[in-house]
Amino acid sequence: MRSVTYSMNVSLDGYIVGPDGGFDWGGPDEDILRFWNEDIRGVGVHLLGRRLYETMLYWETADQDASLDDTQLEWAALWKPLPKVVFSTTLSEVQGNARLASGDVAEEIERLRSEPGEGEIAIGGATLAAEAAAAGLIDEYRTLVYPVLVGGGIPYFPRHERRVDLELVDTRPFSSRVVYLRHRVVRRPPGAAPHG
Repeated sequence: MRSVTYSMNVSLDGYIVGPDGGFDWGGPDEDILRFWNEDIRGVGVHLLGRRLYETMLYWETADQDASLDDTQLEWAALWKPLPKVVFSTTLSEVQGNARLASGDVAEEIERLRSEPGEGEIAIGGATLAAEAAAAGLIDEYRTLVYPVLVGGGIPYFPRHERRVDLELVDTRPFSSRVVYLRHRVVRRPPGAAPHG
């Protein structure tokens, strides 16, 4: 079965954007962008909310930007053809290799899992990820933790989620002091006690 991953940049105090809506602290340097380029190769479809979709629209035509370096052009070449599913109640159409979702995120994930296809089902955006998490559909949490405290904003993790046990499966420090953490959700049979 295709795994569902939730990946975002996050501040040390747990936010994907600050209280003013900004995320300028989370801009990738070349080392981190090379990491994202490798990571996105394992993705078969990307689920996005409206805000993230609109933020990422730049990459649909970024290959025409003469100021981009090779690593940025590689990201654009990987992102543009990637199938995307956009969840929005306000958009009437989307651009590029994207389509608007007709149901909720749990229905869409189940539909994608039942279809033939390869690669992970990636989720970007805290609101969308919270819906998938509430349905128990996220298999891995992948964070790039930035050394900054923003003091509020949109949290990476939902605030009213049930307990979820995680297993650390990968870490990687970057020269920019950012740390990548990859956690797999530990699935237990109903009624089984957690190890500890």
